[in-house]
Amino acid sequence: MAYLTDRKRAVGLGSAKSGTAHFWAMKVSSVALLVLVPLFVFTFGAALGGTYEEILAYYARPFPAIVAALTLAVGFKHFNDGVQTMIEDYVHGMAQKISIIVMTCISYGAAALGVFAIVRMAL
Repeated sequence: MAYLTDRKRAVGLGSAKSGTAHFWAMKVSSVALLVLVPLFVFTFGAALGGTYEEILAYYARPFPAIVAALTLAVGFKHFNDGVQTMIEDYVHGMAQKISIIVMTCISYGAAALGVFAIVRMAL
């Protein structure tokens, strides 16, 4: 039998051992998106209405390509973390594990596909 005070039982990372890290990951990605989304809107807006060759030339420049790739990568990571939180709250049992795996595969796959498309345009 362990003689622990209430404070000693409460110190640590919580029952799931990852809540604080998940919280900070969401906060950091949301602040990154706060900067990246306006940059993406302005860089993407400048390319609207151009021909195919003009768009390829525009995204061959490093700044628009990097902003678009970062926005996609950070956006899908933030999406994955948010969906995982929602699934953990509302889905239970084996369906929870399967849902988290499926959504992680979908979000990382979509991010990889988007970054690949930007790299193809940039090169």
